[in-house]
Amino acid sequence: MAGEEELFELFEDLEAQAESLHHLERSAEVADRARAEYQSVTLDSRLMASLELGLEVEVRGVGRIRGTLERVGPGWCQVVRDNARWTVWTRQVVAVHGASARSVPEVAWTAVQRLTVASALRRLADEAVPCVLWTSEGSRHEGALRRVGSDFLELGAGGAVRLLSLEQLSAVRSEQ
Repeated sequence: MAGEEELFELFEDLEAQAESLHHLERSAEVADRARAEYQSVTLDSRLMASLELGLEVEVRGVGRIRGTLERVGPGWCQVVRDNARWTVWTRQVVAVHGASARSVPEVAWTAVQRLTVASALRRLADEAVPCVLWTSEGSRHEGALRRVGSDFLELGAGGAVRLLSLEQLSAVRSEQ
């Protein structure tokens, strides 16, 4: 009888060890899958989860912009503080402070949230709102948006019209 009990104890111990090894392997697999899945998370999707939060965005050529995140679209966001509305190209964002730890994938965005930055700029052009535009190099251009093309915009100032490449812009500041 004693030999059988020792044998059962040995089997139970081996079974417990096998179960423990299985849990370790499973934990490593889950962690590896989580890391692999996280690589599909974009800055835009993290910002979408941060709507209506107060945050600080560091933008190339502009500096730090503090305010409430009001809108997000593919490749852009809008931060509002007091009367200023900042339209920011996310490819020019260096850092974001105060963002949500969550993410909202683009497939879950509404049709309005999928509008491009050109749509936001066309609205400013329609309203003829005076704006200040910054490029990634830090140059600044003032005037009213006139029209928005596929890869450029027209900025009117003092009777003259300048064409600015959308690719080089970092942010547009307009008054609400």
